[in-house]
Amino acid sequence: MARRAKKDGQPVTTAQRLRAVLKACRDTMRKDKGLSGDVDRLPMLTWIMFLKFLDDMERVRSDEAALERKPFRPVIDPPYRWRDWNPPNSDVDDGGLHNAMTGDVLTAFINQDEAVRPDGERGPGLFAYLRSLDGGGGLARADVIASVFRGTVNRMQSGYILRDVLDKVGEIHFSSSEEIHTLSHLYESMLKEMRDAAGDSGEFYTPRPLVQVIVRAVDPQPGEVVLDPAAGTGGFLVEAYEHIRPLASTIEEFDRLQRSTLYGIEAKPLPYLLCQMNLLLHGIESPQIDPLNALRFRLSEIGERERVDVIVTNPPFGGEEEKGIQRNFPQDLQTAETALLFLQLVMRKLRRRPPGRAAVVVPNTTLFYPSVAPRVRRHLLENFRLHTVLRLPKGVFEPYTDIETNVLFFNAEGPTESILYYQLRPPEDRKQYTKTRPMETVELAEFLELMAARAADSPNAWWVKADAVLSDPGCSLDLHNPKEAVSTGEDPWLVLEKLTGSLSDVRSRFDALSSALSTIERVLKDEGQWRSVRLGDVLTRRKDVVEIQGGVDYKRLRIQVKGRGVVVRDEVPGDEIGTKRQFQVEAGQFVLSKIDARNGAFGIVHDSCDGAVITGNFWAYDVRRDVMRPRLLHYLTFSDAFLHFCTLSSPGATNRRYLQEELFLDQTTRVPRSTEEQDELCDALDAISAEVRTQETTVAALSKRIPMVLQSALHMLFGGDSIEVSEAAADEVAAADGGGTT
Repeated sequence: MARRAKKDGQPVTTAQRLRAVLKACRDTMRKDKGLSGDVDRLPMLTWIMFLKFLDDMERVRSDEAALERKPFRPVIDPPYRWRDWNPPNSDVDDGGLHNAMTGDVLTAFINQDEAVRPDGERGPGLFAYLRSLDGGGGLARADVIASVFRGTVNRMQSGYILRDVLDKVGEIHFSSSEEIHTLSHLYESMLKEMRDAAGDSGEFYTPRPLVQVIVRAVDPQPGEVVLDPAAGTGGFLVEAYEHIRPLASTIEEFDRLQRSTLYGIEAKPLPYLLCQMNLLLHGIESPQIDPLNALRFRLSEIGERERVDVIVTNPPFGGEEEKGIQRNFPQDLQTAETALLFLQLVMRKLRRRPPGRAAVVVPNTTLFYPSVAPRVRRHLLENFRLHTVLRLPKGVFEPYTDIETNVLFFNAEGPTESILYYQLRPPEDRKQYTKTRPMETVELAEFLELMAARAADSPNAWWVKADAVLSDPGCSLDLHNPKEAVSTGEDPWLVLEKLTGSLSDVRSRFDALSSALSTIERVLKDEGQWRSVRLGDVLTRRKDVVEIQGGVDYKRLRIQVKGRGVVVRDEVPGDEIGTKRQFQVEAGQFVLSKIDARNGAFGIVHDSCDGAVITGNFWAYDVRRDVMRPRLLHYLTFSDAFLHFCTLSSPGATNRRYLQEELFLDQTTRVPRSTEEQDELCDALDAISAEVRTQETTVAALSKRIPMVLQSALHMLFGGDSIEVSEAAADEVAAADGGGTT
């Protein structure tokens, strides 16, 4: 480790100095009112370091070109280079303009579309210039920079505090390989800190031990193309680079590793920026990261030229894709569940000859969920070789989620004949992994050994025959370990009691549905208590005008089609909003799109959307609660009748058929006269909605409990706490559980 200046008489290492620089930056940023935590501070620090890194690399390339007597064309022109508005703290002339911008002048230069530049002339602001870069002339890095800054915002409000941070970052020398190596590790630590503090931003970060084990298991080689279609902060790509680099034995192989081996896709601006910086710091000079949705192409149009050798990925859990994306998939495999769509994409993107291989992290529901999921699983088993399933316990992805997850390892040389399952268990002194006591790489050493040897010589590993899974109509891969001991307290009578209790629960749910339907029928039959009302008597148009201000963040609404309601589209600074005159909505209001109302684009504003802004293409209405309860209006909007109202009110013969407000408000519907009866009716509808959401889960749980009766009976007969389960007994139990052994 190199030594620098002395502190208290002791040499300071590179790591200590850089750690101190980063800490000083973060401490300084805490003073700025525009930043509320590490989730804000790390992206800010990232784009600042990104620009310093680019400038240092441009100097290195310029020097190399001069030595080789070759022309050099910079990606960023004066006066937008880092050195032009961040002069060094020395007397050395490095070609910069040496104009240390600060205060309001600095923030204006960074934020505004047009501002005073470091050379004193007026021109595009820094971010406006960077977003306009075009790599069409052969500078691919220009497209990367433009993509990064199209999704980047300067959230710091004080130009003086920002100047302090810039000066500190100026002390980092990205032209030093030692500093780059050290900083890459420090940056990964910051990403982990961000994950731990970030809430939903944790979804961008896969724990490093799991990433390392997955890459080792898949074993990418020099010359192979590696893809992560949900790249997040780039952890899989970094680990793949570190895995392949020592195997690259020639200049050609290393050059290919740098330029045409690693590819990622990340549509969200924040992780896209973090990913670019992470890859650059780890020595990948030209990261190939696509900033758009990986699911945007029709699956049928992905051919051999778009296929790759290795895919390692952790797709988003529990996401929901819009109908336009779903239509890119075969009709019988369309779903809103993001994890299932990504699994289909991975299968399609794997190279056929030689057969590509993949490792995909999926939630437990992917293994047993009904609807289209059984067809996806069947396609996987019949057309690919699913050779290994790593079952992970709760807490691996803490604090983002504590749900149980799995890693599916498969390749394109199907069909599947048998599957090696491995159940990872936390250390004996705890029930699950946590943020403070996470998974460690060494805990997966046995898994790697068994996977490489294709052996199940462990209480945590077992084999399953693919035929046994395919014979199950649900094609469930959520299979129990037949070697797992059953507690002596769990005798078959207790299991049976739990099972019949669940059956009774199903019966009680049907009883609840019957009760709700009886309430609806009773209220409906009371003809004299119903009346017809015009929508115009229920809805009153509101026009709360908002003049969009720069530097203020605004929530924007998305009104989804097909009656899927209203959600927050995004939250962006006013500087990024083109239409400056907008309208503000309140929770409980009814909103619709005048363009797409006939396609079901309407809904009630939820509390999470309160205060959001909409353009003039969307209309907001107060609901007269003394005429119709908002809950009842909510259910009315889900009916065919309401969609019919919108269709009748959108006359014309073109695709741009706007809703005519007069026609819409003149439509009539029937409601109970009494608001008390309206509330009673809504209670019944709420009960039915709740049962619809829970019924499938209850039935799926029942199918798992029935095999436990046999397992408990076998335990009662033969014991199991201290004896080793024979292969024959394991066969019987696994077969009863939907699996089998080889």
